[in-house]
This record gives sequence, C-alpha cells and structure tokens, in this order.
Amino acid sequence: MKILFKKIKRSNKIALTIYILSLLFYLIGFIFFSIFLFKLEGIETILRIIIFLLFLIWFFIYFLFGLSNLVTNQIKKFLLFTFIQFLLLGIMTFASITIHHFYNKIGLFTNQEYTLYTTNLIALKDTELTLDSQIGMIANNEDIEGYSLANTLRNKEGLTQKIVYYDDYYSMLNALYTKEVDAIFVSSNYVILFGSEETYQNIGEETKILYEYSEQMKTKSNLNTNKKLTEPFTVLLMGVDSEKDGLNANAAFNGDTLMLITFNPQTLNATMVSFPRDLYVPIACNNNRYHKINSSAAYGTECVINTIQNLVDVEIDYYAKINFNGVIDLVNALGGIDVEVEQPDYKAYVREYGEGKLCESNSLRSTHNLVCMDTGMQHLNGEQTLAYARNRHGFLESDLARNRHQQQIVEALAKKILTVSSFNNFENLLNVIGKNIATNLSTNQILSFYDTLKNMLVQSLHGNDFVNIQKTYLEVYNLPVSISGLTLSALGYYDNSLKAIEDALQVNLGIKEEEMIKTFSYDYNEEYTSPVIGKGITGGGKETTVPNFVGSTVSYAEDWGRNNNITINTTFTCSDGIPGLIGSQSILAGTSARSVSSITIFVNQVCNTTENQEENNNDNQNEETPNETETIPGAPTEEENKEENKEEENQETNPTVPEIPGLDIGDEQEEKQEDEN
Repeated sequence: MKILFKKIKRSNKIALTIYILSLLFYLIGFIFFSIFLFKLEGIETILRIIIFLLFLIWFFIYFLFGLSNLVTNQIKKFLLFTFIQFLLLGIMTFASITIHHFYNKIGLFTNQEYTLYTTNLIALKDTELTLDSQIGMIANNEDIEGYSLANTLRNKEGLTQKIVYYDDYYSMLNALYTKEVDAIFVSSNYVILFGSEETYQNIGEETKILYEYSEQMKTKSNLNTNKKLTEPFTVLLMGVDSEKDGLNANAAFNGDTLMLITFNPQTLNATMVSFPRDLYVPIACNNNRYHKINSSAAYGTECVINTIQNLVDVEIDYYAKINFNGVIDLVNALGGIDVEVEQPDYKAYVREYGEGKLCESNSLRSTHNLVCMDTGMQHLNGEQTLAYARNRHGFLESDLARNRHQQQIVEALAKKILTVSSFNNFENLLNVIGKNIATNLSTNQILSFYDTLKNMLVQSLHGNDFVNIQKTYLEVYNLPVSISGLTLSALGYYDNSLKAIEDALQVNLGIKEEEMIKTFSYDYNEEYTSPVIGKGITGGGKETTVPNFVGSTVSYAEDWGRNNNITINTTFTCSDGIPGLIGSQSILAGTSARSVSSITIFVNQVCNTTENQEENNNDNQNEETPNETETIPGAPTEEENKEENKEEENQETNPTVPEIPGLDIGDEQEEKQEDEN
C-alpha cells in the first residue's frame, strides 16, 4: 500500500487532479441519476436495474484501470478512460435532467393538494344593496363557496343585512329573480354553472358582482387513491367550461359532460357510460334531494363523484377534469384525430345547414363564426373536435347524441396518443395536458400504467384493437320536474337499463362474474356488431309522475295524493267544463312526484250569468221590499248597491281563473317533433 501511495505521489499532478475530480463528479452524478432512474417506478424494471449496474460497474472499472494507467504513467490510456468517464457522466446528467423535467410536467396535473375557492355576492343589475336588504345563502354548512367563504366575506366587508337560507341554488336564484332577496352568495363560476338553463341563460348580463373573496384551501377528498393501475380501476371524466386559465381540483364547475370509465389492465377491456346532464337523480351532498345530475357540480368534484357512486353502485377510484377549450390544444398537439362524424337527423337543422354537414358555434360560443365539417369519417382539428363534442341541436336525441360523440372522441384520442413517438411532440402533449387536465392520480400511479400502454401498443401494431371498448346506452324518457318553483325539463331512466350497465361495470372490475350466454343467433348476411349495453331495455319501472287530472273527479286526485304522500288542495273556479270535474292543475302532468309536495286542482263550477242575474232581480222586485225612503240601519246606500252589483256582474261575466304555472313550458324534444310535423 505504501508503494502504491509513493507511485501516486510521483504520478503526473495534472492527471492526478483530473482523476480525482472525475471520480467525484461521476459519483455525484451517479447518485442523482440513480434517484431519478428509480423514480420511474413500473417502467422497464429489469432494464433500469441493468442500466444502474452497468454505470456502477464502470465506476469501479475506471477507479482501478484509471489508477493503474496513472501510476504506470500511461497517459494516453488514462485520457481515453477519462474521456469515456466524462462521456458517461454527461449521459447520466442529461438523463437525470430529462427524467426530472418530465416527472415535473406530469406532476403539474396530478395530485393537486390545494384548491382556490372563490365566492361572489351578486345582485340583479338594477338592485342596490342597502342596510334593509336581504341576502340569500346556502344553508348547507359543508358548502365551501356557498356557506363557509360567504360567512368570511360577510365578516370581512361588514355585511349586516338579514340572511335568508336556502336548501339549493335554484331556490336561491329564483328568490333573487323574483326579488324576494336582493343579493345571493354563489361560486365565481355561477355564469357557467347556471347559464345552461333557459331561465338563466342571460344571467351574466342580468347580474352584477358586488363583492368577491378567494381562499386557497387543502383539497378535500375521500377517494381511495392507493389502488394501482395494474389492477382494474374506475375513472370519472368531467368536462369543464373554464373561463380562467388552469383548473382547480374541487372548485365548482358545470357538469354537462360526465363519463365513467372502467378499465381492466389484464383483459384490456374498457366500459364507458355517459350520464346526460338532465338525468334526474338524488344529489349526494344536498341531503339526497332529487335534481338534475349536473347540478351536483355546483358543490364540487367530490359531490359529483359521490352522486354517481350512489347511482351506479360502483366505487370511483380516480377522476380527471378536462377543460373543454383545452381539447382544442390537445387535438392539435396530436396532429388531429380521425372520427366518424354522425349525420344530423333533426330535419330543421338539416334544412338550415344542408345534407351531410354538421355545424356548431366556435370555441367562444359565437354563432357568427360557425365551425362546420362533413359527416362520415373525417380527420378533425381541435376546433372541429370541440364543435362535434358540443353539438346536440342537430339530433333528435339531443344530449344522448352528444354523449355518444364524446365517447367517440375519447376513443380517438386514446388511439392517437399511442402513436406519439417524437420527443418534442411528447413534451408538447405534456404541456397541454398539464394546463388543461386535473386529476387525483399521482405521478407514480400514472407511470405504473406504462406496461399496460405497452401491451395496448403491441395490440395496435398487430392490427388488433388497442383496447376492447364496451359501449353503453342508458335508456331515458322525458320527465318534466318542478324544482324550486320552476318547471324544468329533466330525464328519468329505466331501472333495468341502468342495472344492465351496472352489471357490465362490475364484471369488468372483477366484482362479479359474467353470466354465460347460452343461446346465440347470427345472420351471416349481416355484419356483426357488438351489442350496446343497456340499449333497448325499458323495463323495471319508471319514475312516478303527476298524472293528468283534467276531466277526473276530486276523489281520484285525492286518492292519488294519499298514495304518493302529496297534499291535494282544491279550488273551485268558474268554467264551461263539466261541473264537479277537474278543469286544470297547478303542476304539469308528467312532473316527477319526488319533486312535488302539494298540488292545487281547479274544479269546474257553474257561475250565474248576466241573464240569470236579471231573472233573479225580477223575482226580487215581486217580493216585499222596504219603502224607498226608508233607511235600514247598516244597509248600503242605493249608489253603493249599484256599484256592488256592477262589480259582481263583471266578475261573473269575466271570472278570474288562477294562473297555472308550468302549463306553457315545453320540452325541447316536443318542440323538435312539432317542427318535424
């Protein structure tokens, strides 16, 4: 050992310095490289171990042979080994920076720990807030923007006005528009949340923001995010119309696009089910009150997830919120996607735009700048893809057709992502995703999906479908509902259709075994297509709805009310209809019974006509009457009698019929059918 040290001391000092520095730099670089290399959990584990061992072995090779060349004064060999040493160090450094870069890119849209919540106090444009004003607020103390932040804003601004509490946002909005209250607390996304309803479609122009308050809070979630993507899992896709850059994990949003996907990595089988925005279901975070499913988005991501979990009896593992406008950038980053554009079937729409054409407003929702495309198999750019995903007015099925188009787009996007091979394209794709997608998946969980993606790519290269996608179709029917004083058009669903979809989801997740099909018929003259799960199944009962009481007896209506725990109030009104039968009702026939607590029925009765009144007057003249000059204490004067008789005649001739809300409100599907007729 002493001899070795003496030889080292006698070696070239410059070479010795280079040797020591190269060892030190390589060791530091190797440590960082190893850390980043093993961050790629689930990606080519054996290959990563081999790479790690090769770089480690080289370190010892250089340590021994470099030192040997140094002490034997073989400078050329030493410099060659040192060159290789720094070359490998450069490779490790570049690899470490690249892995770190992409790891951080993925982290931009995963596992968001904090959310920016914002509440607004809004009023109608012509309303001024005074000390005597009343302010509406959500009663649910778990509502962050509608209750918690609203109280913080009240204290911050010193708002001492009387607070009126409401169970849901639609009741509160109705109170604002009818001026029962002067202002209300809502989420900052209120225009997007409620603007899709016809009643509030101009809410952005009709209201003004009085106060605003924001606070960043830890994201609340009860989801089990420990499940690995190597086992069957579920993910909920939620489309978001965002007016601001970026996405917040739990902030309120519009829920017009909700798609649940189950995926089995072992079988490469996926099941997709879309939920129409008007589907009438119990809202989990609103005491299970029935409402349209998209209203759950006003309470945040967790409320949407819990509502759908309760509906389909399947646990949701992950979610992904996608900014609609980000779809444009995503598709363009992929160079476009191939989609079979469906031919519109609404005749008025076809007359306007022509056969074989589909047109929709652009991404800014401007009807003056339409985005049009041909039907059939098309290569769509970003704007066209978004237009196709949003279009529903060209189809009699409306939202159901739109859901089908969105499933087509998701499938096309998944196929196109597998074709990305360029380093720059992959980086651009991550930039787009990071800005426009938010998910509770961790970076490591996404990386663990690598092997599954590789299997899908292999299937695609062999000419097979990269994944087997089971399509579903929830059979629904029109269901007018009375919500917070408004009659809205909703959709009910058939229990058996939903049950078939539930079974398919659970089979794909391995929760239950698939029932063996024992009989099968096939016509070899027809091309075989996989059945759409749930389609055509209309059994199992429908939502109980309010019947048409017109022409029925009062006892029939009262019996129905007792059987459905609904109070029936009776009001008699002058009518030409059959006396004693019901002439009209306060709640539209077909309205869900779940949304009604009482109904007023208006019963026909015969009122005295002017001719009958004159006959009565003639009969009264024959009867004994007081002397004209005689005054009866407390009796009205002659002039007062004339005025009273005149008023009674007017009432009898033009009887006042109470206004019956909801009878003039139609359904979009009915309007389309009338247009066709």
